[in-house]
Amino acid sequence: VPPRVAGLATRAPQETLNMKLYIIGDSISLQWGPWLKSMLDPSWQYARKEGEQEAMLNLDNPRGANGGDSSMVLAFMNGLRNRGGFRVDAMLINCGLHDIQLDVSTNRRAVTPEQYEQNLHAIVDCAGDLAERLVWVTTTSVDDELHLRRKAGFNRVQADVVKYNAIARRVMTQRGVAMLDLGGFSDRLGSGAAAYRDGVHYHEPIQKLQA
Repeated sequence: VPPRVAGLATRAPQETLNMKLYIIGDSISLQWGPWLKSMLDPSWQYARKEGEQEAMLNLDNPRGANGGDSSMVLAFMNGLRNRGGFRVDAMLINCGLHDIQLDVSTNRRAVTPEQYEQNLHAIVDCAGDLAERLVWVTTTSVDDELHLRRKAGFNRVQADVVKYNAIARRVMTQRGVAMLDLGGFSDRLGSGAAAYRDGVHYHEPIQKLQA
């Protein structure tokens, strides 16, 4: 097992106290994040990209703590690296839902599959300078019908979630990065309006289970 992704769970309890976990993710992570923080205290320090209040004003507009698409995540991580002095024990990263956004007028994705794959390789490279271990979190699903009802000015489709998750799995497997299949796990928790508030964001009981 590659050293960067191995061994956290095998450390003695006293060695895991005050270890730092840093999260970069989309609005889904903003919703399960507080639950995870409460579960990790006091053994781990929980931190994430800052600006949660700003991000919650509009979950479709990736600002503040919302990591956005893979190009935005990479730019943010490069900024951390260029400033220097940033180092954490583990980093959880996800991006995908903003990458697959389809412009309703052009039917173009925000980030093409080819660019997504390039970005993920660059994210893994950058993470090596920022964290002892990187863990990739798979993208959660979209309910096509519910999402279309949002009339958000853009669309997403589940077929693209499947395609981009396959790209991510290929990249992370090639690079020896551990993965948490949050997407697959969430699919087992329910579907339709019973699971989703709007076709992409989940109801609170599911957010807690995701954490």
